Amino acid sequence: MAKAREIKGRLKAVGNIERITKTMQMIATARFQATLLAATQSQTYTRKIAELVSDLTAASANDSQTNLTHPLLLRPSGTSKELLLVLTSNRGLCGGYNASVLRTASAFLRKQSKGGVDIEVVGKKGSAYFKFARTEVSKTHTQFGDKPDYPQVEQLAEQYIEQFVAGKYDSVSVAYMTFQSVGRQTPNVLTLLPLSQDSSQGADAKESLEGQASSTEYEYSPSPTELLKELLPITVKTSLFQCFNEAVVSEHIARMVAMKNATDAAGKMNKELTRKFNRARQAAITTELSEIISGAAALQ
Repeated sequence: MAKAREIKGRLKAVGNIERITKTMQMIATARFQATLLAATQSQTYTRKIAELVSDLTAASANDSQTNLTHPLLLRPSGTSKELLLVLTSNRGLCGGYNASVLRTASAFLRKQSKGGVDIEVVGKKGSAYFKFARTEVSKTHTQFGDKPDYPQVEQLAEQYIEQFVAGKYDSVSVAYMTFQSVGRQTPNVLTLLPLSQDSSQGADAKESLEGQASSTEYEYSPSPTELLKELLPITVKTSLFQCFNEAVVSEHIARMVAMKNATDAAGKMNKELTRKFNRARQAAITTELSEIISGAAALQ
């Protein structure tokens, strides 16, 4: 009966794990639904900003009297250093989410090893990874929680704009998990600065703008160049905020899927252990009956 007691203990442990993973799955699902709404709403705004910037850039290029030379559109001369911001999670139990982002960031670092890259990290998992890999991290951002606020992201974007315009970096990139649909998220490295028509608004906006020309004609007041001076910094801020939103949504999806798989695996293990427990219990009962019958036969 000792084996049956051991299996019963494992059954209790697996049942506890199944309840925990199912609860975590429900929490991740609720958070995913809330962050999905924010991400899709900001995605629409970000995409429209991209279209407007594209139209203004085209209008400025077509005007022979306009010379569009905004510092956010040009690479600074005299430096070859780059900045990479890596967006990871603070907690684990989200499948291969962090591994995919960090693998993509590492591949980017290997390609950009000539001029040197400063690494900034958001999330404890990314910080722990680079510490384990003995890779120097210039700054770790701990001010962002589970739901990033626009004022915090705006402040970070302004720092990057100041550093880029001052010539400290010739490019600023973000490694994060892009959200394309509930069933598809892919790691990506977005060039945040310098801005261009193809890279200013992330993967989704890029796909929507490639090969498409706006059919809407605008009358600009003030001139397109003056408008771009106001819109280009906003473009950087909204692009970075969209990266944060998509990263958070992708994290909740990964955790939701991982906890569902863990719950299903615990359920299967529970059924298997139940069968083993019943067999062990039946074998013990059969053994006891055999001993009783043998003892009764010996007394006759």
